[in-house]
Amino acid sequence: MAERERGITIDISLWKFETSKYYVTILDAPGHRDLIKNVITGTPQADCAVLIVAAGVGEFEAGISKNGQTREHALLAYTLGVKQLIVGVNKMDSTEPPYSHKRYEEIVKEVSTYIKKIGYNTDTVAFVPVSGWNGDNTLEPMETGVLKPGMVVTFAPVNVATEVKSVEMHHEALSEALPGNNVGFNVKNVSVKDVRRGNVAGDSKNDPPMEAAGFTAQVIILNHPGQISAGYAPVLDCHTAHIACKFAELKEKTDHHSGKKLEDGPKFLKSGEAAIVDMVPGKPVCVESFSDYPPLGRFAVHDIRQTVAVGVIKAVDKNAAGAGKVTKSAQKAQKAK
Repeated sequence: MAERERGITIDISLWKFETSKYYVTILDAPGHRDLIKNVITGTPQADCAVLIVAAGVGEFEAGISKNGQTREHALLAYTLGVKQLIVGVNKMDSTEPPYSHKRYEEIVKEVSTYIKKIGYNTDTVAFVPVSGWNGDNTLEPMETGVLKPGMVVTFAPVNVATEVKSVEMHHEALSEALPGNNVGFNVKNVSVKDVRRGNVAGDSKNDPPMEAAGFTAQVIILNHPGQISAGYAPVLDCHTAHIACKFAELKEKTDHHSGKKLEDGPKFLKSGEAAIVDMVPGKPVCVESFSDYPPLGRFAVHDIRQTVAVGVIKAVDKNAAGAGKVTKSAQKAQKAK
């Protein structure tokens, strides 16, 4: 069942932005109890945790109760080494009366008491009242790449370039699609056989996507009954691509809290360990480094019908493909410019 219908977040989603002082990567991990493993994979990479507490009647009480999620998440964050904490008091629009200052103060007091017991210094913890529903105290989305009719896009790893004929969202034509939009687009002179699920499309003139010959990744082994050594070939899910991928070389074992190197060239890896590994896909695929394109740079490793590991791609060895298929409309569009 789709988790959006259950009203919860399953995948660990990421977003990046810069301030004048910092590069910030936001990592959104799921809050639901069934998905605590996903929280664990997201949390150890963090410098600071934002603990979201629901202010709604009964919701806060459920979260802060003896076996509640608020307690579990705060404890997890502290145990996994995240020493800085911000508490977002969400759903302030659904308190009685809405935006009740009394309710907010009550929540601050109770959460402070609990996190102090865990080990957090409450003097350094920021509390922020927010309403995700109305957008109070949250930010606007930011623009990066766009998709427009008339643009020439390249599909990787198949290396097909063609012109975008039209872009639509919910059956309405758009003059441009922005990041975060879920759109459909029509392309010219390309048959269904040319492109498939897992392909990546990008601007042909601006860092076009390419096939990855191999890549280096940081992986955390979550759940494997035995040992993983070089040559291990599980299935990798990265964006919508689903492919067999070989652990070609185990380069170094690392501490997954600090990222510090523990050992060069380990012979094997087991559950709970982290490592830098070189990976080689069994079939053509397009992936990118996490720092350049976060959605194309994180993956899950599946074997024996379960998630064995998760990883983040550090560097990609790209196959500079020769001239692939460039459709007539793409040639025309390129000449016109």
